[in-house]
Amino acid sequence: MGGMNRPSRNASTRAFFLQAVLSFVLSLAALTVGIAYLPVDAWVRAFLAVGVFYAVTSTFTLAKCVRDRQEDEAAAVTFRTSN
Repeated sequence: MGGMNRPSRNASTRAFFLQAVLSFVLSLAALTVGIAYLPVDAWVRAFLAVGVFYAVTSTFTLAKCVRDRQEDEAAAVTFRTSN
């Protein structure tokens, strides 16, 4: 048996990782400013709902980036130790 075919993975770029982190921070900051400075009306509740939605989706993106980076590092260690 020759070399094993390993599935290739698309690694996240530094720019994508940075974008995910900045997006997460920006979403939390926007939500905090909105809560602190806006009067409490129906449209405020809608604004906060959109802010929470943005924070949640950004969190999923950040979690994916962290997971991908950890998997890439683990694969690199495994590859180095197997050769």
